[in-house]
Amino acid sequence: MANNSAEEFLRLIQIMDDLREKCPWDKKQTIQTLRQLTIEETYELTDAITDNDWKGIKEELGDILLHIVFYAKIGAEENKFTLEEVINGVCEKLIYRHPHIYGDVKVNDEEDVKRNWEKLKLKEGKKTVLSGVPKSLPATVKAMRLQEKAKQVGFEWDTKEQVWDKVEEEQQELKEAIASGDKDHMEDELGDVFFSLINYARFLNLDAENALERTNKKFISRFNKMEAAATSTGKPLQDMTLEEMDAIWNKVKKQNNT
Repeated sequence: MANNSAEEFLRLIQIMDDLREKCPWDKKQTIQTLRQLTIEETYELTDAITDNDWKGIKEELGDILLHIVFYAKIGAEENKFTLEEVINGVCEKLIYRHPHIYGDVKVNDEEDVKRNWEKLKLKEGKKTVLSGVPKSLPATVKAMRLQEKAKQVGFEWDTKEQVWDKVEEEQQELKEAIASGDKDHMEDELGDVFFSLINYARFLNLDAENALERTNKKFISRFNKMEAAATSTGKPLQDMTLEEMDAIWNKVKKQNNT
């Protein structure tokens, strides 16, 4: 299995070399032009994961692997780094950050592993346990990552009941902000509600980002079916009352049992 993987990886590298030399489009690409495409490929992978689409996951992983090889090719051309250095660097980092595998450190569970990981990163020169969370991450994902990192130094509630109390506290503060009519205050408190709900999702071992995306997909599916149902009656949605649309919505919802 390992030998086959190595052979296919070398084949990909050779193809990348060929494309960079002979293809007009590939020859023009830079790390800047690839950036947006990489973001798009990453989101396509997350879509496939949300849909539990293993065929799609396989395809999107291939696309991302191609991007990694592409960046390394450009890095070598610019005399910045080689693909070998990229691979060796991550290998060395994994060995260093897993002393319970490659050293004599003892761990009891995955939480010990995470705590050790954060301690080692601080030893590497990280100034804060919150470092490493990209600024451009989607807000929901960023909130989950920030909370996970804070947890590693003990900044964490003990029970999910305590977290839910915090959710209710933030909801009350949002109501008070709404009553004040101050939009900036309302937005601030709404953010706190979202943050506390994401924290509660973590305590339930749920992925808040994935949960919201599932709801987005469900809404799209129901809305499209509602549009189709309305069209079949000869009366488009824009000519219907909210009550008429709601009746179709509930019918669609019942038919799909969701």
